[in-house]
Amino acid sequence: MRPRLKKLIGTIATLVWLPIYALFAMGVGVHVLPHAHWLLSLLYYALAGTLWIVPVGLMLPWMYREPG
Repeated sequence: MRPRLKKLIGTIATLVWLPIYALFAMGVGVHVLPHAHWLLSLLYYALAGTLWIVPVGLMLPWMYREPG
């Protein structure tokens, strides 16, 4: 696959993934943590705000790998 096409696919996948993940994380936070202690809420949102990068980080090496 050409590198340009891989970058396009990765960009589109990222643009689709982020809003879906953000809405899911927000929904879980709103439904599960409405009366939770502030520290638990802080930990959840810190973790949820960091975990979105895992799939994107796994996709980046694929996007920039030279065809072989």
